Amino acid sequence: MLLIPEHTMSQYSTNFLLLPIPEYPALDCAPNKIIKLVVLGGSGVGKTALVVRFLTKRFIGDYEANTGALYSRKFTIDGEQISLQVQDTPFVSLEDDTDSICCQEQINRSIYWADGFVFVFSITDYESFRLLRPLHQHIRRIHPNANIPLLLMANKGDLLRARQVSSKEGLQLATELGGTYCEVSARESCEGVLEAFQQLCQELSRSSSSCNGEKRRGLHLVRPKSPNMQDLKRRLKQALTSKGKSATTL
Repeated sequence: MLLIPEHTMSQYSTNFLLLPIPEYPALDCAPNKIIKLVVLGGSGVGKTALVVRFLTKRFIGDYEANTGALYSRKFTIDGEQISLQVQDTPFVSLEDDTDSICCQEQINRSIYWADGFVFVFSITDYESFRLLRPLHQHIRRIHPNANIPLLLMANKGDLLRARQVSSKEGLQLATELGGTYCEVSARESCEGVLEAFQQLCQELSRSSSSCNGEKRRGLHLVRPKSPNMQDLKRRLKQALTSKGKSATTL
């Protein structure tokens, strides 16, 4: 078990943990309340960068191919200790000339497992936005009768000159899907990212206080191994070194 340095965020007292992944995740609320989020979106939209921003307040620009990793973090909300599990995922895409979602089976298992959903798209990539409605329909087929707590997160808000998706379009889609909308930049700031994730966690915590959510007993979810914290620190150091060399060259 690897401990990430402790941080304090507004009313939330937090202890960040990056845990080795058991073969099967915890399925019940006891002894502490467990909130399970899955982060979904197209290729290159910044899913992993947003997750790492949320967990560490740091930005790492370059990542190896995303095979999916489960992160865990403990904090208190409304005076209650919460264990948060965040599942990062490989990208989803649309099948050629259709509005059908093409994704790996592990994503379907993560969708079935999750309590809440974070949809990520890039404001500079309209195709990443276009796949979100079919993605929601895909989730609805897996959870036909369940409430789907949803955060629609527009990333790369610092690249306004390359914008292909307007804030109005993002807000309209979030309203249509029954979710909340935020526009952030994982590169520029952690505040918006933290606030958005925290708001979704608070919503889920309050709605699941009686632990009457949909049970998923009998589902075996084999998780890929999480990257360890030393690897994340190594990549951050490489990114900072690269920036320093570029500045020296200039």
